[in-house]
Amino acid sequence: MRQEKWFVAAKRADFAEMGRKFSIDPVVARLIRNRDIEGESAVEKYLHGSLKDLYAPELMKGIPEAAAILLGKIKEKRKIRVIGDYDIDGVMATYILKTGLERAGADVDAVIPHRIQDGYGLNDGLIADAHRAGTDTIITCDNGIAAAPQTAYARELGMCVIVTDHHEVPYEESQEGRHYLLPPAEAVADPKQPGCGYPFQGICGAVVAMKLMQALYERAGIGSVAALDDFLEMAAFATVGDVMELVDENRILVRYGLERLQRSANHGLRALMEVCGLDGGQLSAYQIGFVLGPCLNATGRLDTARRALALLTARSREEALPIAMDLKHMNESRKEMTQKGVEAAKEQIRQAGMEGRRVLVVYLSDCHESLAGIIAGRIREEYGRPVFVLTDAEDGVKGSGRSIEAYSMYEEMSKCKDLFTKYGGHKMAAGLSLPRENVPLFREQIEENCSLGMEDLAEKVHIDMQMPFGYVSENLIRQFSLLEPFGNGNRRPLFAQKNVELLEGRVLGKSGRVGKYTVRDEHNMRCELTYFGEQDELLSLWREKKVMHITYYPQLHTYRGRTEIQFVLQNFR
Repeated sequence: MRQEKWFVAAKRADFAEMGRKFSIDPVVARLIRNRDIEGESAVEKYLHGSLKDLYAPELMKGIPEAAAILLGKIKEKRKIRVIGDYDIDGVMATYILKTGLERAGADVDAVIPHRIQDGYGLNDGLIADAHRAGTDTIITCDNGIAAAPQTAYARELGMCVIVTDHHEVPYEESQEGRHYLLPPAEAVADPKQPGCGYPFQGICGAVVAMKLMQALYERAGIGSVAALDDFLEMAAFATVGDVMELVDENRILVRYGLERLQRSANHGLRALMEVCGLDGGQLSAYQIGFVLGPCLNATGRLDTARRALALLTARSREEALPIAMDLKHMNESRKEMTQKGVEAAKEQIRQAGMEGRRVLVVYLSDCHESLAGIIAGRIREEYGRPVFVLTDAEDGVKGSGRSIEAYSMYEEMSKCKDLFTKYGGHKMAAGLSLPRENVPLFREQIEENCSLGMEDLAEKVHIDMQMPFGYVSENLIRQFSLLEPFGNGNRRPLFAQKNVELLEGRVLGKSGRVGKYTVRDEHNMRCELTYFGEQDELLSLWREKKVMHITYYPQLHTYRGRTEIQFVLQNFR
C-alpha cells in the first residue's frame, strides 16, 4: 500500500455565523473555508457565481488585437485556417474557432494534426500545406506558444499568424535572467505570457478560443453573449477533459456548462451521451472526465481526431450516431491496450529495481505512443512519484510525463533540455522527444537533479474534519451540491472517523473490487461502508478484528425508488 500522510484542516472562522448568513449548515461553511474561500463576496461568488462573474475577454493580452485582425480578414474575404490539437481541449477549441468564424462570415477551414504523422502543434509541413491551399491567416488553438521557428517560417511565406494557447511560454536562462521565447505572431493570446493582466491563468485552450470568439462576435455585431450560448458547453467539456482546476471562473464555466450539456442542441454530443447511456440523466464532471471525454480522446490516440471533430459538426442524429459508436468502441480498445502497457511498465520497474527512484523513467519500446501519457498517469497513481513513459517513434523516442504536486515537470525538464529534440508542458504533465541514445542519460540526469524527499513522495490525504456518522443527514448531503462541480482543485468533501470497529465484511460482484463492511464507531453507531478497490487488506483487517481509523464521504444512493445514505470508505489505517 502507498505511504500516506493524513492532514486534517484546521482553518478557522465563525462557522455558525457564516451558516446563518448564507443559510447553510455550519459543516458546509467549514468546507467552504477549507477550500480557501474567504470574505463575504468570495463566499457569495463560490455559492452563487453566475456567467456575469466571468472575466471580460479584453482583459487577456492579445485578444483585442486578434479579434480586430480576424474581423479585417473576414471583411477582406481572406482564407483562414485553424490548426488545432488532437486531444479533447484541442478538438473543442478547433470546433469553437471554426464554427465561430463561420458564423462571423469567414472563409475558414480546420486541420487537426495526426498525432504520429505530424506530432504536436505547428510544424513546417502543416504550414507549407496551408500556404499551398491559399491560406492567408493561420490561427492556432491549444498549441503554438512554443512554435517560434514555425511561426517565423509562416511569416516568411507571407501568411498572418495568430496564436491562441494556454501552455507555458518557453524560456532561456542567462545571467541577465529569464528570457521568454514568444512566437513572432501578429497576435498572441495566452494568459501565461508575460505582461498579461488576465485575472486567472488556469483556463484551457478551448476557453481561450471562446474568449476570442466573444471579442470577435462583439465587433461583428453578433454580441458576446451569443458566443457563450454557442460554445459554453464545449468550453466546460474541455476544462474538465484537460484536467484544469475547478476554481475561480473554471468552476462557473463548468457548473453552467454541465447544465447546457444536458439539453445540448449539438447532435454529436447528444449521440455520444446516448451511446454511453448518459442521455436523460444529470451529468457530473466525473462523467465527462471518465466516460464521455475518453471517447473523444481515443480517436486522437488510435486513429485521427478528425473523427471527433466530425462528431461535433454532424448535422443530424443519424449522421452522429455511427461516429459516436465508433468512438466508444475505440475507447474500449484503448482501455485494453492501456492495461497491457501498465502491466508491462510495472514489470519493468520491478525487474530493473527502480522502486527506490524518486523519478521513474519507463521505456516501453513497442507501446503505442499515444498511450504513454495515460500509462504514466496510472503508474504515478500506483507509486506516488513523477513518471515518464517513453516509446519508440519514427524519428527517435517520444514520451509523456505525469507529475505529483511537489514536482514541477516542465521546470525539471528544462534543467536537462539539451537532451531533447523537443519538449513542452506544464507543472503536472509534459511531452518530449529525444534521440534513442539519450534515454539512459535522461533517466540519470532527471533523477540526479531531483530534490524530492520522502515527505514529498507520501500521498497527501486532505481531510476536511472529523465527523461522526450520526451527524450525517440527507439534508446535509443535499447541501453538498452547493459545492459542486467536484474535480481537480475542488475536491469532494472528505471526513474522518477514529476507532472504527469492523464487524462484518463481504465482497460483491464478479470483479471482486467492491466490498460492503458493517462497522461500529466510538459512539456505538452501526452503519455500512462501501469500499471500491482491492479488498484483500480490508478483509484481512476484518478477520483479525482490527480497529481502524478511516476517511469517508457520504452520498445519496437511489435504488428502485428508495433513497438512502451511502457511506463510501476512501482510506483506512
